[in-house]
Amino acid sequence: MPSKPSARLAALTVAAVCSAASTVVLTTPAHAESVRVHDIQGDTRLSPFAGKQVTDVTGIVTGIRTYGSSRGFWIQDPAPDADPATSEGVFVFTSSTPQGVAVGDEVSVSGTVSEYVPGGTSSGNQSVTEITRPTVTVVSRGNPVPAPAVLDARTVPAVYAPQGDPAANGSVNALPLRPSAYALDLYESLEGMNVRVADARVVGATDPYTELWVTVKPHENRNRRGGTVYGSYDAQNTGRLQIQSLGKAADFPDATVGDVLAGATTGPLDYNQYGGYTLVASELGTLTPGGTKRETTRAQHRSELAIATYNVENLDPSDDTFAAHAEAIVHNLSSPDIVSLEEIQDNNGATDDGTVAADMTLAKLIDAIEAAGGPRYDWRAVDPADKQDGGEPGGNIRQAFLLNPARVSFTDRPGGDATTATDVVKVRGKAALTLSPGRIAPDAAAFENSRKPLAGEFVFRGRTVIVIANHFSSKGGDQGLTAQYQPPVRGSETQRHLQAQEVHDFTAEILKTQKNAAVVALGDINDFEFSRTTRIMEGGGVLWSAVKSLPASERYSYVYQGNSQALDQILISPSIRRHCSFSYDSVHINAEFHDQISDHDPQVLRFRP
Repeated sequence: MPSKPSARLAALTVAAVCSAASTVVLTTPAHAESVRVHDIQGDTRLSPFAGKQVTDVTGIVTGIRTYGSSRGFWIQDPAPDADPATSEGVFVFTSSTPQGVAVGDEVSVSGTVSEYVPGGTSSGNQSVTEITRPTVTVVSRGNPVPAPAVLDARTVPAVYAPQGDPAANGSVNALPLRPSAYALDLYESLEGMNVRVADARVVGATDPYTELWVTVKPHENRNRRGGTVYGSYDAQNTGRLQIQSLGKAADFPDATVGDVLAGATTGPLDYNQYGGYTLVASELGTLTPGGTKRETTRAQHRSELAIATYNVENLDPSDDTFAAHAEAIVHNLSSPDIVSLEEIQDNNGATDDGTVAADMTLAKLIDAIEAAGGPRYDWRAVDPADKQDGGEPGGNIRQAFLLNPARVSFTDRPGGDATTATDVVKVRGKAALTLSPGRIAPDAAAFENSRKPLAGEFVFRGRTVIVIANHFSSKGGDQGLTAQYQPPVRGSETQRHLQAQEVHDFTAEILKTQKNAAVVALGDINDFEFSRTTRIMEGGGVLWSAVKSLPASERYSYVYQGNSQALDQILISPSIRRHCSFSYDSVHINAEFHDQISDHDPQVLRFRP
């Protein structure tokens, strides 16, 4: 998981802040305007006063942020106007920890209105309206905080966002807010205001940054485990909301999907780089466990071949998760015959010294599996060239095969290395790989600075099965669902589409050589079962994503910003699908849990070749 940078884009200074004993008020410029908060916010996403000086903006302090790079406090006007599109709250950015103000103070603020874009303008994020370089006067103390706006299934619209203005590259910034029509417009119309959710179900587990996600729509695309499923680009799940806390990080609950924040969670509505609209709670509901348990898949029958894909998240010998991964493979996955592993790092992990071998990493995992009561697996892999496959710098992640030699054999055809491509030939009337294990198109532009597919031949009960292990390029750099551009730009798709085409074409060559060949292409596809990436791989019936054999509510392996979604997939050739003799299981052991050992759930396919 990437770390979060703490620096703001620009350094902003405080002209003066109020102290406990007195208030220092600087003379305001002659052109400063005396306005109300709703005038500053306006009825679009950008303030009509951006870049201008304002004076004597009054409001009640509703929350104070004393940590991070965006320190300051929120104020809210207790006398709202009649326009639901104009927010009555605004953030006052003080740069350093605010002094001399407390929740319930009525204050008068003068300063410069700015539009701050978390993550920078290149991120595509919306901006936060702020008053910067403030001078602050405390007018009175002990005032009641304005009543919170309630966010629930009734108040949040079903449609996520308006279409952006084509003349502005799809930006929604200049469009008038329609809070009764669009969820993002509603949230924007409440930016900086005190809001409340009640008895909200957790749909995204607590992460290391003490954030979690809830839904205010209990029935919106709910699955049986309490998550909210992301099933199409048009079903963004409008009830999702990120929760942070104004309190101590140590007091933030460790929540799992399906738990509930019982009672009221109340605080200012913010917008940040990592998730968009966020309720920064001054009052946090009580965590009530939902009873979500880790799943266990059934063992394969003697005549079934079981193949799994499992992203073990940058595993290297220094990690302390080997025993936990081994338990997952042995007990939760019931010791599959073949395991395609993603994110196996080299023998010294992120140390960037030219090491590319991963034999120690794989041996340590195999030993742990045997100690957990599993089989003694063999392994096959091809070491990448140093720093050519992306991922954590120095880690040299790659895919690798584990195989149970008591159940399957591997057909070794030597010569595979980082830059030599395997190909398809006909041997005694059957499709065969020239290199096994071997990499597919390692020099293709599609795989520049990304993992190259690993192909290998396995034999089970006399039948050859060609397995292609994949780890497509990540979604890093895509605009978020809450972006100012609607629909968001998914720029990372371009490379995945090229990668999908390479895998499709390689599989097509296998099937051209042997029409009834058994081919399994699997791994961390980093894209959805309904995506164009998947459609390209499937093109012309060459492959089919077997996760689609599950009910729609079960199609997920990853939870991102409260959306349960399918990034890990197993695709099968027609000869496997035709006989309908397969079963598929997305084994939920990680993505929904705050104490996950990987951010991905493994997938298991069982079939009779």
